[in-house]
Amino acid sequence: MINLTVNDRPVSVPEGSTILEAARKLEIRIPTLCHFKLDCFHVEHRSGSCRICVVEVEGRPNLAPACCTPVAEGMKVHTNTLRAINARRTILDLLLSDHPKDCLVCPKNLHCRLQSLAQEMGLHHILYKGEQSTYNKDLSSRAIARDLDKCIMCRRCETACNTIQTVGVLSGVNRGFDAVVAPAEFKPLAETQCVFCGQCVQACPVGALSEISYKYDVWRALDDPSRTVVVQTAPAVRVAIGEEFGLPPGSISTGKLVAALKLLGFDKVFDTDFAADLTIMEETTELIERIRSGRNLPILTSCCPGWVKFLEHQFPELIYMPSSAKSPQQMFGAIAKTWYADRIGVKPEKMTVVSIMPCLSKKYEASRDEFTRDGVPDVDIVLSTRELADMIREAGIDFAALEEAPYDAPLGESTGAAVIFGASGGVLEAALRTAADWLTGTSLESVDFEAVRGLEGIKEAVVKIGDLELKAAVCSGLGNARKLLEKIKRGEAQYHAIEIMACPGGCLNGGGQPYHRGDSSVLERRMEALYRADRELPRRKSHENPDIQLLYREFLQEPGSHIAHELLHTHYFKRKRW
Repeated sequence: MINLTVNDRPVSVPEGSTILEAARKLEIRIPTLCHFKLDCFHVEHRSGSCRICVVEVEGRPNLAPACCTPVAEGMKVHTNTLRAINARRTILDLLLSDHPKDCLVCPKNLHCRLQSLAQEMGLHHILYKGEQSTYNKDLSSRAIARDLDKCIMCRRCETACNTIQTVGVLSGVNRGFDAVVAPAEFKPLAETQCVFCGQCVQACPVGALSEISYKYDVWRALDDPSRTVVVQTAPAVRVAIGEEFGLPPGSISTGKLVAALKLLGFDKVFDTDFAADLTIMEETTELIERIRSGRNLPILTSCCPGWVKFLEHQFPELIYMPSSAKSPQQMFGAIAKTWYADRIGVKPEKMTVVSIMPCLSKKYEASRDEFTRDGVPDVDIVLSTRELADMIREAGIDFAALEEAPYDAPLGESTGAAVIFGASGGVLEAALRTAADWLTGTSLESVDFEAVRGLEGIKEAVVKIGDLELKAAVCSGLGNARKLLEKIKRGEAQYHAIEIMACPGGCLNGGGQPYHRGDSSVLERRMEALYRADRELPRRKSHENPDIQLLYREFLQEPGSHIAHELLHTHYFKRKRW
């Protein structure tokens, strides 16, 4: 332990701690901008690039950045001297001098750390006036908007992209006044190996990175009497959207979410969980076939479009491994515009399918060419959790006061196996519940496979199913996926099944979820809520969903049938590694 004083108060912290950590132990607040930390994933960005957190250290001539200066025995730190405060104000003034003044229409308005710092420090006019950086906005990807006019070179997005996700798209470009974080040669994101996971958007403290919004496309569709507009909601949305309306993290807001969507004017409100159960039917069938044949193992889950695109760019030699099953989002769209559209007498081209997703990569996924049949896309519009919250506020709906409403039938029925898709390990656990029943011919009593749960980046388990010892692994965060896949390539690890999610922790930490501002407890409570929702449902195995059984009887015949492959399965592409 290292002993020091902060503002003349003694404190002891472990060796290697920073001044910022020592101050926080004493509940002394030091403002930060570039610093970012997520304890549950052992992630920290502390480059000291913004210098907002400077403090005085006795015996040192220069101010020290608290976020990246290690403590030393006997150190005497002062956080609130006039010199430190004036330095912070000057740094903030300089940042504001080269920043757009469009806060009212900025997508990060009221969520912007630069904006809140200016308010905290009482900066109400621009002290330094002069030249401002100007760049073209990048809207190429249909998922993530990039506005370099607002980049403050905090480099948090760079840590998210390169260190956490190992995608390697963002880095510092140019020097001095012209320095920004961008892809090499300022390429549009659509021309890079970006997977659109949105972790850079979660990390960005300003409006330099945000989702491309399709709220007004949804409003126009709802206002068009010639169209039937249906909506699906992903599992992770129900345990996060309440945060946008003052409900505590971990609140299960399923009924309120459905009620709000009905008030917005959607013709039918359905559940992506129905399609998650459908995904398990197809994916587990494929898993069992591969285990019995011993070919193309391990099977890799294919629910996450960010992970799929990562594989296509980074590991094209393993492109045979992912399940050919579409994601639940795309399966839902395919069934809504065939079986369901026929049931209600609506032509597919006259139906608009809207998705509410925790993930920005889902916007990209819906635009992939292979998810269009006869010119009609499976899914028309994808909104993030945050975008839906904006629409609810715009409509004047008091979300917290809403009475709960049920999903519509038949695409609203689901099981507990489906709701845990929102947490890392949930897809694999859902598949294990069905695989155990199908392989043994008996009904599994205990359905909780806790070894694959949790926020750890890599989890491994051996599951006994009859005579089979099924070796499984779960990965969340693409950096962890890279480690695991490299081990497989080197022959150092062998599995039957692997679940991979691009976002650390899974969809509950998606790029389109309410901003958690680095608070790990928020993510932990969202995860706990998903497993609580699972326990509270009467059915917890996907193959026991009665409406899934009806779908196969009336339309799909059986899992893995010809029509199921035509509608519910896909293929992948070897993509250039830039």
